[in-house]
Amino acid sequence: FFLKNSDLERERKENRGIVETSTRHRPTLIFCFVDLVVTLPLKSAVLSTLGSVVCWGNLATMAELRAEFLAIFPELVSEILAPERSSGDLQYVADALDHVERVLKYNTPGGKLNRGLALVASARHLAAAKGHTLSTKENRQALVLGWCVELLQAFFLVADDVMDHSITRRGQPCWYKVDGVGLMAVNDSFLINSTIFRLLKLYFRDSPAYVHLMELFLQVSYQTELGQCLDLVTAPTDHVDLTKFSTHRYKSIVLYKTAFYSFYLPVAAAMYMLGYSEEGQHESAKAILLPMGEFFQIQDDYLDCYGDPAVTGKVGTDIQDNKCSWLVVQALDKVNEEQKKLLEVNYGRDVPECIATIRQLFDSLELERTYRSYEDSTYAKLQAMIQEQSALPSVIFTDFLQKLFKRNK
Repeated sequence: FFLKNSDLERERKENRGIVETSTRHRPTLIFCFVDLVVTLPLKSAVLSTLGSVVCWGNLATMAELRAEFLAIFPELVSEILAPERSSGDLQYVADALDHVERVLKYNTPGGKLNRGLALVASARHLAAAKGHTLSTKENRQALVLGWCVELLQAFFLVADDVMDHSITRRGQPCWYKVDGVGLMAVNDSFLINSTIFRLLKLYFRDSPAYVHLMELFLQVSYQTELGQCLDLVTAPTDHVDLTKFSTHRYKSIVLYKTAFYSFYLPVAAAMYMLGYSEEGQHESAKAILLPMGEFFQIQDDYLDCYGDPAVTGKVGTDIQDNKCSWLVVQALDKVNEEQKKLLEVNYGRDVPECIATIRQLFDSLELERTYRSYEDSTYAKLQAMIQEQSALPSVIFTDFLQKLFKRNK
């Protein structure tokens, strides 16, 4: 729901981190995310043997971070359920608690974990900018916050799969498709969301960041739900009305449905945890991260139509699903009257001939060329914005941007 399904269906088994190589020339920090390697100048870095995978300063490798992140999840599940399991309430809710444990373990840890890992990495970068590493307690808190973001993602996806009548998620049946679950998955999604606030209370109740974090998760949840609402009222599956599609509506959906929770939330939570609570600092972060979220979604829309299924891991369905995608919005801005009629007759229909007609129309409008121009210009603009800001360590933003540029999945 709240983020295009293709983002999560194209799961990667592994994340790679940052490679630093010793050199006698100007030190270079190499960000290696998935299959993309981009070099960035760095004035000072502790350089190690070529091929070793390490992160800037004292940051752990991404492989180590992922292992550390996954290792604490069972502990957190136990901590979430402990208050009732260790009290007299157990006699009343034992079966429900067993079910919640199953819900959490089935739906939360199976994805790429990019948002949660980004939060932990951001926290470590922010600490390094202040001249220290995270304490043992702070490191645990950062890991917990990362799982709070992943729990939010799980909440969204369990509900989304019910609404979309999806069949599989992350290589296994959607939760509501599991025997004995069905529409109970709706309540299960609520339970997943509730666990976020249990963890926040457990780990941050005495922290100055507690109220900020509570408000942040509540606000971003609401924003994402508004984005889902916009998407549903704009492009219902049972009725095609292209008059509702516009650049303004598209940008609104993307901002609320994707950008806030996928890009701003992980960084903002890390900022509050490390004491970066000034409004100006958060506005500086939003000024870069929200456009980056739009950049990501436009890439996703492009790949849905033009991506190689052998690489992306899925066959695109935006055309037949009547999605208010970037491509159809661009097409509506370019078509003549005859082409517009072709769109109106064929878009949103799950018929091979209709899908082929729309693809041919996109090709005739040279939308692939339009996208390439957009991608290059947007990347350059984001680079300039990162260089111009001084409120936060630039590496936080370059971590995101280098992963996105020219991605093909």
